[in-house]
Amino acid sequence: MADGTKIEWTDATWNPITGCSIVSPGCTNCYAMKLAGTRLKHHPSRAGLTVETKSGPVWNGKVRLNRNWLHQPTEWTRPRMVFVCAHGDLFAEGVPDDWILDVFTVMAICGHHTFQVLTKRPERMRDFVSRRDLLDDIYANWYTFSGGPREVWSWPLHNVWLGTSVEDQKRAEERIPLLLETPSKLHWISAEPMLGKIELHKLRYRGGWMDAIAGHDSHDDRYGGVTRRRLGWVVAGGESGPNARESQPEWFRSLRDQCASASIPFLFKQWGNHRPCSDANGPYMLRCSKAEAGRHLDGQLHDEFPKVGDHHAGA
Repeated sequence: MADGTKIEWTDATWNPITGCSIVSPGCTNCYAMKLAGTRLKHHPSRAGLTVETKSGPVWNGKVRLNRNWLHQPTEWTRPRMVFVCAHGDLFAEGVPDDWILDVFTVMAICGHHTFQVLTKRPERMRDFVSRRDLLDDIYANWYTFSGGPREVWSWPLHNVWLGTSVEDQKRAEERIPLLLETPSKLHWISAEPMLGKIELHKLRYRGGWMDAIAGHDSHDDRYGGVTRRRLGWVVAGGESGPNARESQPEWFRSLRDQCASASIPFLFKQWGNHRPCSDANGPYMLRCSKAEAGRHLDGQLHDEFPKVGDHHAGA
């Protein structure tokens, strides 16, 4: 957990829960997994969370609640964007609902921060956040955490952005519709590492199609019957690390242009450990350092963020 981070799209990381398991190709070279099994393998927050394999350390499915870090955001007085569970998944299979409730309670108390939640398990996130009694449970938990009277917040929490990771079209179609069925003030995706082209305008959904850019009508009587939801932010990037897989420039250009068509903020995080080059034989991706590859797409830095309080996505 760190107040300050090199991650381009946030200000701080907060790791009240650590540990995870591999669920899709995007997990293969997970930085947090490798770190938990090497440099941090004896740290109390990471010890015993990975197993050794021929390809290196791999998550073993165990998770850990780091209670000494749980209240850290309450100590930060300056408003920050906070990436939640950067070294795990808040909605991983082994995480008890009570731990998730504790994290949501802290986020509710810290209304001056913006919390960025990212999961590869959007179905569980949808089911948890859609509970009719969740706000009451947060309020019941409030006194234990804050020692004072609760504030009155609307639901969904105004300062929590819920997102999902998608690395290709298959994962986009599996996860984004579930995300857009989830009550949130802002819905977002991280396409990193991007391993294939993603078409957000046309996602397979319940025997038909969903347009995550234009919006999707969600039926829920708690929010006036019908709520139109769409993505409010898109982050994309290539893979870094010694075994980084190549991304292709056209994948990022396509996402950039899809977002531009609907005025959705787009952030290009990195090329990773390959950058586009060309020679007499045509274009190719050159292996290089992350610093050498940089963050410019077609010569431009794409560093767009949703405005704080901007509720593109609706409830």
